[in-house]
Order: sequence, then C-alpha cells, then structure tokens
Amino acid sequence: MGNTKCITSMGELSRKDNSLYFKNDKKHSYIPVENIKEIYCFNEVSINSKLLDFLAQKNIIVHFFNYYGNYSGTFYPRKKYMSGKLLVKQVNKFNTDRLTVARAIVKGIGINIYEVLYHYYKHDKKEVKEVLDWIKTQFYSAVNEVKSIPELMAFEGDLWLRFYSTFKYFLPEDFVMNKRVKRPPDNPINALISFGNTLLYTKTISAIYRTHLDQRISFLHEPSEGRFSLSLDISEVFKPAIVFKTIFD
Repeated sequence: MGNTKCITSMGELSRKDNSLYFKNDKKHSYIPVENIKEIYCFNEVSINSKLLDFLAQKNIIVHFFNYYGNYSGTFYPRKKYMSGKLLVKQVNKFNTDRLTVARAIVKGIGINIYEVLYHYYKHDKKEVKEVLDWIKTQFYSAVNEVKSIPELMAFEGDLWLRFYSTFKYFLPEDFVMNKRVKRPPDNPINALISFGNTLLYTKTISAIYRTHLDQRISFLHEPSEGRFSLSLDISEVFKPAIVFKTIFD
C-alpha cells in the first residue's frame, strides 16, 4: 500500500535527481520516493512547481497543516484512477438510493461505538451498559426506519452525544469532556479528538484517491463546494475504532 512520511520541521522540500530532498538549518536529508504514497507537512514547508510535477508523476499526495495543527489542504495529483462508468453509477446511486448507503454508514458508526464501549463494559465499567443497550435495542431499528437524511443525521447526532456521555466512566478527570467543542477545542480531549479526526480524514482522502470513486459525491453529508465530502462519510465510520480508541489507550 505504500508508506506515509511526516515532516514536522520547518524547511524546504524539493526534487533532487529522482528523490525528494529536505533541508533546513539543522539537517539535510534524502527521502526515497519508492513506496511513498503520502506526505504530511506539519510545519512551514517551502515547495516549488518542479517538486509538484515530480510528486504528480509518482502519484504522491501531500497534506498540509498550519501552525496549530489544523488541516489546510491537500496537493492532489491528477486523478490516475478514473472511470466514467463508475461515476455515472455513483451519481445514479445518490439520486435514486442515497438513503440506503447513508444508513449503512450510520450503522457502521453504531457498530464501532458499541465495540469500543463493550471493551470497557468487559473491564468492569458497567455504567456504559445503558448506552450499549440503547444501541442494541433501539438505535439499529430506528436507523432502519428513517425516511430522510436529516432524520438519519439526527439519530447519528444522538448516538455521538450518548457516546461522549460515557467518557466520564473510564477517562481521567482532566480528560472528561463536558461537550464537543471544535473551533477551537477548549480542553485536551477536544483537541485530541479534533486532531485525530483530521488525520483520519486526510488518510481517507488518500485511500479514496486510489479508487475509481469520486470524492465529491457523498451520501450522508451533503455534497458541497470546497471539501471532499465522501471522505467525511467514510471517515465517520472509523472514528470510534481508530481515533477514539487510540486516544483512550
């Protein structure tokens, strides 16, 4: 699948022969491009058009973050995997059967939240049982019966709120979250969640880039200008198992 390279220092990234070359006042280093699929720039990194052309040839995606760790944007090489047939099918699915796909996404979130909480239930955190029972006896059936995307998203929002309400049973007091605050995060747990969600979102962008799917056509979130909304859809499912479980561990 290829590797991820993270750049955390300020400096200049350029092409040198058939390798990437990073330099600043403290170090100079070559980065072989073989098997690299994406680069994360977590600091101020200077680049030029010669480098971008080289990255495009190698189908390497670059994600940029600002000083505060917020996602700024992605250098997205010209799409290698393009399929007119799949694009037509994806649009047709959105127009005729969007709710089925959106239901599957929300169910996936519920399944992963259940598995995360069940881990703590097995380790004597019996207080989470109320949310586990609600997911098992009410949530899945409710998702099956919704008739619209707004109704489905309301159930999804309720699911996340119930999940957040359990944190006080297994997290240290300093990391208990009173409510989800994003811009900007107001405490350590909100900051960890925001950063983790951003990393997962960009990982999903990279993964979808290597398929024939179109990033702009989503099913749970409304397709909109200026963002990869399908990545928002897909990353939601994996947040409990990847982002939250990592934070809790």
